[in-house]
Amino acid sequence: MIDWLRLAESLISSPWLYAVLAAVSFLDSFLPLIPSEPVVIVAGVYAASGQTDIVLVIAATTLGAFLGDMVPYTAGRLFDRRLLERLPPGSKRRAAHDWFARELDARGGFILVTTRFIPVGRYLATLSTGLVGFPLRKYALFVAFATASWSAYTALTGYLGGVLFQENTLLAIAVGVGLALVVTGFIEVVRRLRHRRNAVTEQPRP
Repeated sequence: MIDWLRLAESLISSPWLYAVLAAVSFLDSFLPLIPSEPVVIVAGVYAASGQTDIVLVIAATTLGAFLGDMVPYTAGRLFDRRLLERLPPGSKRRAAHDWFARELDARGGFILVTTRFIPVGRYLATLSTGLVGFPLRKYALFVAFATASWSAYTALTGYLGGVLFQENTLLAIAVGVGLALVVTGFIEVVRRLRHRRNAVTEQPRP
């Protein structure tokens, strides 16, 4: 298995770094074992000392993540008819499928943007979005915003750590990863609270 973090550090001063960032972000969109966040954070840390270009770090990461998110969506669209054939009307699985389709139609942007910051959530959301036949144009628009936001946030947390701890690269990386984990946890808490509130609101009154 490729050690993406070590590979990125070995190419910090090389233009090939941006190809690595695009590749790892692409693969991380549908392969859970690929650790894109630490790699992007490291690139952001070195941007604070001028060894990498923060704009190119964000651009390469956004491009890779956007293209990567198209893979599970496309796979979902290819199998959506087969899925519906196995979900007879009136079944619980069909009800869950229809519920998610309605949720996406009502707040697809919120779901795709917030789950992009949650490693496991991003895979499930993008695949499920394809399975329920969410429109490609809307999906591409929301995913473009989601991946750009995620890329900027991840790279800039590393950059902030690099600015604060220029004399200690390891500490800067640790701070960047810590910030990323805190914000990701906060987003997940907000998402769960919002989901519970919506569930209570939508319960039929007796």
